[in-house]
Amino acid sequence: MGDPALSRRGFLAASAATGLAVTALSGCGSGSGDGASGTTTLEWWHINTTEPAKSVWAALARKFEAANPKVKIKIVIVENEAYKSKMTALTAAGKLPDIFQTWGGGVLKQQADAGLVEDLTDRTKDWSDTLLPVAREPYRLDGKVYGVPFDMGMVGFWYNKALFARAGIAAPPATWSGFLDAVRKLKAAGITPIGLGGKDKWPAMYYWAYLAMRSAGLDALRKAADSKDFTGAGFVAAGQHLQELVRLQPFQRGFLGAGYSGPTGQGAAVGNSKAAMELMGQWAPVVERTEGKGIGANLGFFPFPAVDGGKGTLTEVFGGGGGLSLRRGAPQAAVDFLKFFTSATTDRELVQKTGLIPVVKAAEDSLTDPNLKQVDQQLKSATGFQLYLDQAFPPAVGQEVNDSVAALIAGSKSPEQVAQSITKTAKEEQ
Repeated sequence: MGDPALSRRGFLAASAATGLAVTALSGCGSGSGDGASGTTTLEWWHINTTEPAKSVWAALARKFEAANPKVKIKIVIVENEAYKSKMTALTAAGKLPDIFQTWGGGVLKQQADAGLVEDLTDRTKDWSDTLLPVAREPYRLDGKVYGVPFDMGMVGFWYNKALFARAGIAAPPATWSGFLDAVRKLKAAGITPIGLGGKDKWPAMYYWAYLAMRSAGLDALRKAADSKDFTGAGFVAAGQHLQELVRLQPFQRGFLGAGYSGPTGQGAAVGNSKAAMELMGQWAPVVERTEGKGIGANLGFFPFPAVDGGKGTLTEVFGGGGGLSLRRGAPQAAVDFLKFFTSATTDRELVQKTGLIPVVKAAEDSLTDPNLKQVDQQLKSATGFQLYLDQAFPPAVGQEVNDSVAALIAGSKSPEQVAQSITKTAKEEQ
């Protein structure tokens, strides 16, 4: 994962005002101390609502407390989409939790520019080199460190080999036209081709993002972010290609009302063999096993296909990881927790118990899952990398991407309107 090609990439980032109404949310940024006992209480916000990660993270907090008896960690768990909304509101209010989950990029930059995030450059310099450079990159902004990683990976297609075989698909498709043919074959065999959590919107955004990368190219996407103009032909083509897929009606029944997680969600549809594949990040196998039965040895992975005539390549990948940041002025105990959470011992536990890809150099030997090894190898050989658009861009722009793509899939926006809406929001953020 230390491939020099990856170190050359640029994560899109820009500062913007949220313009959202702020709800008073108490308890954040406390780092509170009990004068009588000398105990410091740290509030830790994250999004792991499902098992096994929920219990594993709670156990790690208790383990840290046991080693640091004067520190207590109060865990606040918020579902992914609600978390993003609440963090946007907290940013506008100027009060973040002591420790909070982040994906880096433009959202973290907005928080850092507002003076709300602790500069960790000096406070982590003694141990940050133990982490893989590619995993640290999303949290490095303007030469400073504002977070540490606990996960890194990419989005791609997770598929059911048995269902592909039943439909007569000999090998995963490498081109978009081949992918559409595979969808047709699955439908002809009476198999739902794709699981999609349409209600959550961000899973649908992955399709447009990858198609934009494959059609317009990664450089064009970065230039569009800088110029605030997404109306170029490659971005319209991304919507047109996605429209081609939607017209095949490839998703499970009720997908517009389905979330990503839950017993009727995207992960469950694939995990219960009710859908042949899903476009998702490296955490997909765990969710498929948690929300459904899981498909064991029948699970495979392939990268997002190339678009015929497009300017992008298969070696340009889309994804990211997870990290932890601290509010500005967080006590030393919070930094100590980051060091503990990114230690080789903790990383090995996270890899083995929750299916993450290692971010600590010394823990790379703990990765044994063949599919995750394939993801890891794809990352190492990548010639370009793009962070999730709803994190790479300022919050309002990222939300507009999610909303517009969801509208296209629902049939209420055209490819041209998607490009125009994203451009309009981006220009308003200047």
